Amino acid sequence: MDSSDFIGFLKSRSSVREYDDEPLTQSDIDYILSCASAAPSAGNLEAWDVVVVTEEETRSALAEAAFSQEHVERAPVIFVVCSNYVRSMSRYGERGILYGLEDATIACTCMMLGAHARNLHSCWTGAFDDDEVRGILSLPQHIRPVSLLAVGKGHSPAQHTDRMGIGEHVHRETW
Repeated sequence: MDSSDFIGFLKSRSSVREYDDEPLTQSDIDYILSCASAAPSAGNLEAWDVVVVTEEETRSALAEAAFSQEHVERAPVIFVVCSNYVRSMSRYGERGILYGLEDATIACTCMMLGAHARNLHSCWTGAFDDDEVRGILSLPQHIRPVSLLAVGKGHSPAQHTDRMGIGEHVHRETW
């Protein structure tokens, strides 16, 4: 892949909230998880974990915890990406909390792009009640859910949303 192919690949991805009923194959799930495993991490400690949710009842409970976002229930798979910051705190102390969040975020990004590479659709969901998600999934106290990544075969929007120009984000040398 050359650089123009890569930017085209990135720009062709969009958040999708409408999914077919078709389940993902185990091969698709394994591929997406392997993309997370390829993500860089602070100190190579991989301070992230993923709960793979396919059961309808659990997806429904997660949708409620996500303030009734229906796509969380409708997607055939929800990857709940979590920060396991104890791993990074073992080396980096208090700063490890930030590194754990970053590791989980990078892993989720790689998963989202991996889904896109498999011609699947996804939607990163960050609006949810942490404690409710923790309870639904029986997460230990030291595990923080960071994102609910809905994945399935979906329906791309008719048009992509406009993005801010790069000049609105970039500062040279100082702010």
